Amino acid sequence: SSEGIRAGEQGEVELLRSHDEIAATILVVGSHDIALDVLSSELKHHHSRYSLASIRLGSLAGLVALGRGEAHMAGIHLFDAESGDYNLPYLERYLPGTRAYLVNLVYREQGLMVAAGNPLGITGVTDLARDEVVFINRQRGSGTRVLLDYQLEQAGIEGADITGYELEKYSHMEIAAAVADGSADAGMGIMAAARALGLEFISITRERYDLVIPESYFDTGQVARLREIMQSRPFREKVTALGGYDASRSGEVMFEP
Repeated sequence: SSEGIRAGEQGEVELLRSHDEIAATILVVGSHDIALDVLSSELKHHHSRYSLASIRLGSLAGLVALGRGEAHMAGIHLFDAESGDYNLPYLERYLPGTRAYLVNLVYREQGLMVAAGNPLGITGVTDLARDEVVFINRQRGSGTRVLLDYQLEQAGIEGADITGYELEKYSHMEIAAAVADGSADAGMGIMAAARALGLEFISITRERYDLVIPESYFDTGQVARLREIMQSRPFREKVTALGGYDASRSGEVMFEP
């Protein structure tokens, strides 16, 4: 009968699963990507003892959760304007002193999702400032929001210039659904989400989505099985078929401590 407790408080809980089942669950916190759903399905199919649970809070929240020891890995796609690199600069910034690996999940196309036929003739982020365009945004701390804000800064556009900039959703599919049902004219997301709901997609950049895995967890059997699946042909083919993905380096270590 509780709606929640504050961080640091203690309370009694009733486990609805066995200790063994909980111990065999891999918890990923961070950015949302459809490829994680494919990975979860493939893991269950090939290694039924294990399961993958994904909590979609955004890239920065994933790093914070990892730093607190609240997850096994974090999914991130964070562009660093200063270096022009993805992800590694944020490890140094948000996980100082933590030895962690970066393992690639996918490269993917990120851009604007608009209604089929693109009735408003949107071609890029500069069109988001037009009076007749209603935008739907991702939450603060998400890699997509970081990318959008960088693109707007490059174009000399303020968030206040965009109708709907303050309206936030927590996943690519939520953004796609808002555009599909007409509550917004455009939203930032991945090509796979646009294709899933029959939307038009305007590509802005190709980005790298990695899994951050602490060294203390990297050498476990669970991670070995995950990487084995990521490097398999069936996984790569299923992800590629979703549209806008390059899975050729899935499972590859991009950085090791």
